[in-house]
Amino acid sequence: MRMSHRRSHMQQCGFAMVAGLFVFSLITACASDQSKPLPQQTPDQVRSHADRAFEKLKQEEQERAAQPPAPR
Repeated sequence: MRMSHRRSHMQQCGFAMVAGLFVFSLITACASDQSKPLPQQTPDQVRSHADRAFEKLKQEEQERAAQPPAPR
């Protein structure tokens, strides 16, 4: 009886140690992740996005002008 009690206590300690190491490794793994900087856009990409937005705006204005005025 004494031997089985000692064995179960050692198993519990071993399990607690493994669980503790697992949690510790999760914490350190998450802490070591560095946020990566966003890639910088080239001037051509910025210009392309601006051109598309401007064209969309012009199209919306033309559609709005073609609609009859809404009564107020």
